[in-house]
Parts: sequence; C-alpha cells; structure tokens
Amino acid sequence: MLGLNIFRLIGDLFSMLLKPFEWIRLTLAKGDAGWWTSNAVNWLFLLVLILLLGYWMGQALKFKREGTEDRA
Repeated sequence: MLGLNIFRLIGDLFSMLLKPFEWIRLTLAKGDAGWWTSNAVNWLFLLVLILLLGYWMGQALKFKREGTEDRA
C-alpha cells in the first residue's frame, strides 16, 4: 500500500508542477500571439541551455590550460 501512495504522491506533484503549462496551453495560446506564447518557454529553456553550455566549455578550457584536466 505504501508503494501505491508514493506513486500517487509523485503523480500529484507533477500535476501541480505542470499546472502553469496547462494554463499557457489552454488560455494564452488561444489568442493572437498563440505561437509566441506557446514557444516562449521553449526559447527560455534553449537560452539557459546555451548559457550553461558556454560556461561549461569555458571551465573545461580553463582546466585544460592549467593542466589539471582529468584525462582518464
């Protein structure tokens, strides 16, 4: 019974976390700027991903120049 309650809790958590996306899909995306509002979240995620990738590559280059890179 405990296992079932854990999965129900996880389902409720994700249902609560995804409510804003449902609101965007059902309310905002029906207007004139539907494509832009629907994909604004995707563009935001892409921007964050590009920034993090740039930071990661900068750190990798720094460690390579210092000679402390783990080449195992």
